[in-house]
Amino acid sequence: MPILIDENSKVLVTGLTGRIGSFHAEEMRAYGTNVVGGVTPGKGGATHNGLPVFNTVKGAVKETDAEVAICFVPPPFAADSIMEAADAGIRTCVCIADGIPAQDMIRVKRYMRRYRAEKRMRLIGPNCAGIISPGQAFAGLMPPHIYLPGRVGIVGRSGTLGYEAASQMKARGIGVSSSIGIGGDPINGSSFRDILELFENDSDTDAVVMVGEIGGPQEAEAAAYIRDHMSKPVAAYIAGLSAPKGRRMGHAGAIVSAFGESAQEKVEILGDAGVCIVPTPSAFGEVVEEMLAA
Repeated sequence: MPILIDENSKVLVTGLTGRIGSFHAEEMRAYGTNVVGGVTPGKGGATHNGLPVFNTVKGAVKETDAEVAICFVPPPFAADSIMEAADAGIRTCVCIADGIPAQDMIRVKRYMRRYRAEKRMRLIGPNCAGIISPGQAFAGLMPPHIYLPGRVGIVGRSGTLGYEAASQMKARGIGVSSSIGIGGDPINGSSFRDILELFENDSDTDAVVMVGEIGGPQEAEAAAYIRDHMSKPVAAYIAGLSAPKGRRMGHAGAIVSAFGESAQEKVEILGDAGVCIVPTPSAFGEVVEEMLAA
């Protein structure tokens, strides 16, 4: 079955009544996502675009049995919204906000550790495109029409490069089981390794496409997991081959400061782990097709 979200998942939108939350909630509903309500403090008891609005996540979960939350709360308040979702028993929270202070995310990570592993909320993002199980449901910003339902998983730090991979695969008749954007911030919820483990254990996923960037150790950690635990083939593209060390590039997490954090070093580490390297963004479809045929 799809990972993290499917047609039966009950989805709650925090920040529902804001402009961005309203727009994307309607997009999600149009696709078939089971959006059951939203949260905006001070507007509880009202309805917005036909959906009930609650003052708190805990109150919304009690009334709707929501299990997935997508956070469209602005960056200064997003950390509190994530922690509120964790406290309310949400199983998966997707945070879209770009620009959450790193110190706030440290506080979020520390807060989530108070829950036992089996009851701990899974956080996707922040600064991510969201999650989608094509043909069933999505919680995020992605254009769902570019995803063909199928059996290849996508996990990436870059939302737009994830879109590019899905679009090229669709053009070659290759479908996606689930696509997960983990976000580009230096401190995020779920890592490549976390999502790769879900795909490895998913009977409906036959292969995985990974989209990485310069900066941080996540790709190297993913390579070790792929080498030691993955039975399914993995293709990977790493953005930033021309980026100089020590200079911040794009995403807040995209800064090279240590060995294994440059794009070239990550490509070498992943290649040594048996990963099929995608050399350019225009080669996703070709490499994945060849990988599946091997």
